Amino acid sequence: MAANFAYQNIRDFEFIIQEWLPTEKIFNYPNFVDYYSKDDIKSVLQPILKMAKEVVEPTNEDGDANPVKLENGKVTLPPTFGPLFKKLQAEGWGTSNIDESEDAMVLPHILLSSVWEMLAAANPTFGPYIILTSGAAGLIQSFGDDHLKEMFLPKMMDGTWSGTMCLTEPTAGSDVGDILSRAYPTDDPRIFKIKGSKIFITGGDNDFTENIIHLYLARIEGSKPGTKGISLFVVPKYWVNEDGSLGALNDVETTAAEHKLGQHGSCTAALSFGENNECRGWLLGIDPRENDGKGEGMAQMFQMMNGARMETGHAALSCIANAYYNARDYCKERVQGRPLTNPKGDRINIINHEDIKRALLCGKAHVEAMRAMMYKTYFAFDVRSHDPDEAERAKANDLIEVSTPLCKAYPSDEAWWLIGEAIQCYGGYGYCEEYPVAQIARDVKIYSIWEGTNYIQSMDLIGRKWLMNKGATFGAFVQEMRDFFEANKGTAGFEKEFENLGRALDAYTQIQMAIGGYFGNKQYGMMPTFARRILTATSQLYCGRLILDQALLADKKAKEVGADHYDYEFYTGKVLAARYYLRNVVPNVWAVAEIVKDGDTSVLDIPIGAFEY
Repeated sequence: MAANFAYQNIRDFEFIIQEWLPTEKIFNYPNFVDYYSKDDIKSVLQPILKMAKEVVEPTNEDGDANPVKLENGKVTLPPTFGPLFKKLQAEGWGTSNIDESEDAMVLPHILLSSVWEMLAAANPTFGPYIILTSGAAGLIQSFGDDHLKEMFLPKMMDGTWSGTMCLTEPTAGSDVGDILSRAYPTDDPRIFKIKGSKIFITGGDNDFTENIIHLYLARIEGSKPGTKGISLFVVPKYWVNEDGSLGALNDVETTAAEHKLGQHGSCTAALSFGENNECRGWLLGIDPRENDGKGEGMAQMFQMMNGARMETGHAALSCIANAYYNARDYCKERVQGRPLTNPKGDRINIINHEDIKRALLCGKAHVEAMRAMMYKTYFAFDVRSHDPDEAERAKANDLIEVSTPLCKAYPSDEAWWLIGEAIQCYGGYGYCEEYPVAQIARDVKIYSIWEGTNYIQSMDLIGRKWLMNKGATFGAFVQEMRDFFEANKGTAGFEKEFENLGRALDAYTQIQMAIGGYFGNKQYGMMPTFARRILTATSQLYCGRLILDQALLADKKAKEVGADHYDYEFYTGKVLAARYYLRNVVPNVWAVAEIVKDGDTSVLDIPIGAFEY
């Protein structure tokens, strides 16, 4: 396979962190002020760019060529994955960044996310091993007692142990309340016997860590039905003794390793717990038998799930970006055809053909718009975690709540066709495994499915986020966009872009009114019918507002530096990417509005039998 990792520089990260977002606020927080500043961006990210190319990228080909195998109950992973896992964890690029202990030197979210975008682009299948370990360790850190923290966190942070999230079961996927896993009390009130099966567990087994720590959802007898009665347990593959040493195998067995379209290096496992009634786990939080039957498991797990949803969307974005960068590099080198305007002229590099330029600009515009949304949200994560002002933390939390389903679903939904555009740039070669875009397409598709399908994200948006705090939270989200529009709509050179943003804002109000009308008329089936398109429209509206803000800044910078400056083309490219997005993508918002208002019921009316023909 041809070289995969095609990020050439960190310039857009520098623009976001040093020029666009007010990150001096982040770097002045007590947690970071002694370690980082805006001037350190290059010194942190430039070595990561080099490491992604030289250290991580080679493991990507290994992962695709040597898929996970399960033989005689033992999994075998690509041989390069173990050394890479230990290297990144030991050097502080992974789980140790969740460390909340005093004097812990961790990266702010806005900087760590830049690191992980490049690492994820270099090998999409490897990242989940560290990300899920970080999420599992984060749950123990948030909800475990001091003893559990001492037992598990150091070895999960340094790469000795890994972690997973065990939620899905053969009979319960997104409908988590129907899980059949059970937990039974023992003589120790902290420890329960665990019995059940889980499927589609990413990173569910490996051959490179001493232990795997499963964060496991189960129901204790006597708890309430549905999600209210679910509890969360720490269930290690090998039992951990009170002194932290490893005991025997904890009756956890890998029963299958899925063969998948892509993500060949990622172990997607089916796991059996307690087949011999010898599996044990520690309860996190309150025993539901002491809490009116109410478990805390789902609320606890959402901490990990919400983080995983952000990371899933960001991984999809990294694949889109990498496919676009690969296509760009190929189009700069490939010579074919002559200009339409000079058919007798010399053959040209295909990047000069109009439709190729359109496809590449489409990729660039989407990458920069989605990246703006993603890093605006990561900025809010830092504010929520560290700002001394309670009101600022609450405001940041509101933005995170609203934008998380957008960040997860929009990049992962759009990735399939955007990477298809990159493949198209290669012509027939794009369909050949010799070139990297074919694998990128195979690897990316899962992101719209796992960590809550994008349909679930869309229903979360219109069924929960629209209604938070009686609509005030989402209302403030939309009002901020309208305030931006009103403050800048007269900007010379951007008249059409602001006209489109204003029209999209009005159209979005129409979408909300139409859905409200359907709900008021008890036409409840109309909401899921339109939900995914509404999420896409919401994301396009928000991304349009953000990339237009970037364009205003870039236009100013371009005029300041002048055409002879090395940054002039960078800034000009930002302006034109925003122009493309506002004129070619944002109009979909009012198209969706017309569809929603039309109220077509064909989805609800068609008989099931009609699908037989």
